[in-house]
Amino acid sequence: MNQMNAFVVESHGEIDDVEVKQWPRPEPAPDEVRLQVKACALNRADLSLLQGLSGPGIREKHLPVIPGVDIAGVIDAAGSEALEAGWRPGQPVVVYPGVFCGKCSYCRAGEETMCDHYQIIGEEVNGGLAEFAVVPARNLKLVPEGFPLVEAAAAPATFTTAWRMLINRGGMQPGDTILIVGVGSGVSTAAAAIGSRFGCRILGTSRDPAKAEKALELGFDAVQVGYERPFDEWVLEVTDGRGVDIVVDSVGAATWRQSIRSLARGGKLVICGATSGDQPDISIREIYQFHRQILGAPCGNLREFHRVMDLVFAGQLKPVVDKVFDLADAREAMRRLKGQDQFGKVVVVP
Repeated sequence: MNQMNAFVVESHGEIDDVEVKQWPRPEPAPDEVRLQVKACALNRADLSLLQGLSGPGIREKHLPVIPGVDIAGVIDAAGSEALEAGWRPGQPVVVYPGVFCGKCSYCRAGEETMCDHYQIIGEEVNGGLAEFAVVPARNLKLVPEGFPLVEAAAAPATFTTAWRMLINRGGMQPGDTILIVGVGSGVSTAAAAIGSRFGCRILGTSRDPAKAEKALELGFDAVQVGYERPFDEWVLEVTDGRGVDIVVDSVGAATWRQSIRSLARGGKLVICGATSGDQPDISIREIYQFHRQILGAPCGNLREFHRVMDLVFAGQLKPVVDKVFDLADAREAMRRLKGQDQFGKVVVVP
């Protein structure tokens, strides 16, 4: 059989314009493996791909392409170099979501996401919303026997990004107070898990009372429900006027002003997205006069991926899975993500 079922984006448009269809089953190059996909978690990047999002920092997408950034599966076939590296058919693995050259100065420094030739699986190259996917062998991490592959797929992009934001860029310390803007996304639940593990106080905001309740059950210390009142005022109230050490904000233009005002002196706004737009209205003085910083963190490097996945496999960090869909229902999975109805990760299984 040289065909497989795949959710293929052939042109930019609406969710209803995409369907699961028969597509050529890929063959691995010498340094690649072919996975039988067991689970693929969705990300906002999948919607951006479909919508044809463009602008500063957005790489050109060449269609057709199979979306799906976060992949867990079982090795089905391996190229000669992958076999020499010890990878074998039948092994359960999870995939680091970035493709990199391994040769440029950034890669040699261990900063693969800064690579001159960096590509994201499921955006610039085919991803995991299919029965099979081909990925570089160096992107693999072995999944321990018995660990659920749905949970494994729910972790890579969000936990690696959250780790990068809080630990690497934010310099998080035990006892810090962290504000997570818009609880419910994969990154927000991952950031909460990491912050809680390090003994931090976790605050959040949500327009949805049900999501706020789930966040409190997850371990958030307090959540403001609704945005009728500016959340920076609420933050100053619950922190006795001090503000927070770190704000995690992937919302963008709609919340940046309040996020900056929520920071304590010397606080850091760490960002990984701009779902509400990328041109915020801010005051420069509110940044430098209070020694604040704004730091970007699109994703972590390969080393950080291995670190967070080790913690996930050890049960010290737990991904939140919102809902699991069959590949045949990939449209419904996309709609749930687009409607922001999820709390945690939406996962598709072939």
